Amino acid sequence: MTLDRVMTSRGAWGRRLTLADFIQALTGWSLDSPDVPVVPVIDSREAQPGSIFFAFAGEHVDGHAYVNDALARGSVAAVVQNDVSVPEAVDILDLREQDSGPRPVRIPVVVRVNNVLEAMQDAARWWRQQLAVRIIGVTGSVGKTTTKEVAAKVLEQRYHVVRSQRSFNNELGLPLTLLSLGAPTGADVPESERLRVVLEMGMYVPGDIRFLCDIARPHVGIVTNVEAVHAEHAGTLDDIARAKRELVEALPTDGVAILNQDDARVRAMAGHTRAVVFTYGLSPEADLWADDVEGLGLQGIRGRLHYRDEVVTFEAPLLGRHSIYAVLRGAAAGLVEGLTWDEIVEGLAAPGLQLRLVTVRGPYGCLIIDDTFNSSPPSAVAALGLLADLEGRKVAVLGDMLELGAYERDGHLEVGLRAAEVVEELVVVGARAQMIAEGASERGLPADHIRSAPDSDAAVDIVRDLLRPGDVVLIKGSHAVQMERIVRVLTEAV
Repeated sequence: MTLDRVMTSRGAWGRRLTLADFIQALTGWSLDSPDVPVVPVIDSREAQPGSIFFAFAGEHVDGHAYVNDALARGSVAAVVQNDVSVPEAVDILDLREQDSGPRPVRIPVVVRVNNVLEAMQDAARWWRQQLAVRIIGVTGSVGKTTTKEVAAKVLEQRYHVVRSQRSFNNELGLPLTLLSLGAPTGADVPESERLRVVLEMGMYVPGDIRFLCDIARPHVGIVTNVEAVHAEHAGTLDDIARAKRELVEALPTDGVAILNQDDARVRAMAGHTRAVVFTYGLSPEADLWADDVEGLGLQGIRGRLHYRDEVVTFEAPLLGRHSIYAVLRGAAAGLVEGLTWDEIVEGLAAPGLQLRLVTVRGPYGCLIIDDTFNSSPPSAVAALGLLADLEGRKVAVLGDMLELGAYERDGHLEVGLRAAEVVEELVVVGARAQMIAEGASERGLPADHIRSAPDSDAAVDIVRDLLRPGDVVLIKGSHAVQMERIVRVLTEAV
């Protein structure tokens, strides 16, 4: 096999998937060629020499219309489920007719399958089984992405590490990540030389995480919390907990379940796994616990970590005291994977951990906390906690929170109650956000300090007129409310 190297967090290392591997994964055929390393892509604009393009028939865009574009950009193969018209020089391999047996394959080639997504998933399952890797899965209602990044930063102090990119946490993104991996192969690779892969695992409905685990086969599972996020589809909090625990149910007997001691529903998952249980939290009942946590404003947080008889101090560039839970999860991953405290503390202090919540300057030099990626009651309350730690007149611009189901009213009211304790001025955006205003009024925020806007465009004028020098402004809401428009207009003015 060709030993083409790929990049990990510690440099070039590992063997990549080849086109012959991909065909073998789907058919069992062992082909001498084409032994060409491939990189999977699902957007023809990202195609390049050596890529394999998966032509998904999406709700709005059909990838089959872009097969020739991907091939023109250098893709060595395109995987399709519908008929496509391609130049005569392009080979066509129809894997729906496997009875004919293996035959020589020319490059470029169009590979015809019954279902593109299932072919990608089957190939990812096969490829993962060839690799000498340790998979760390991360799930939970809130904090998955930050936990993934912190755990990866810690682990890369010793190991080669790959983490899922962007929001690749579902039935499409996770297989895409696995097919992109390069790692040693074979069962005899020592544990210390195995690639560590940190995968975010999301769920929309029960069964999603079980399916992802069947593909990825994780050794370590980290569960953040159980909250009313996507409750409209996932059901009650108990339903969500059962869906999240699919990760720890899938762990092997020599695996480790890293569970939040402070969340009763997560703590109860200890009774549903064959793996060793490792708990974290803010009290000595947990295996790993923290105290003396101090918010340093825009510089991050610091505190103490306790494990057995050991106590260490740390600083991390994560905004808000609520970030202590991400610190605990990252440190737990390091301890489980055998790192020293020096390595763990160095990883926690690494720059670049803060991802979605960023700060920018707005009109009059005011500080804008841009947390517009998405929103839920627990994440909004946590962001308000950060706002409380900062100096200046505090303004919150809070939008609708979606998919809360039966928890919609209680969730919005909870955010409004907390906002009243923190802010001098509140702007709510959207119909649901009126319940945030209701909660803030109930807690005592004066009516003339609460303003409403039907959408983000209308909110811009309200916020612009409201701002004063020295203000610190939190802007947050569900992605569908397009709160990022408010940030963009305010910063463009600067």
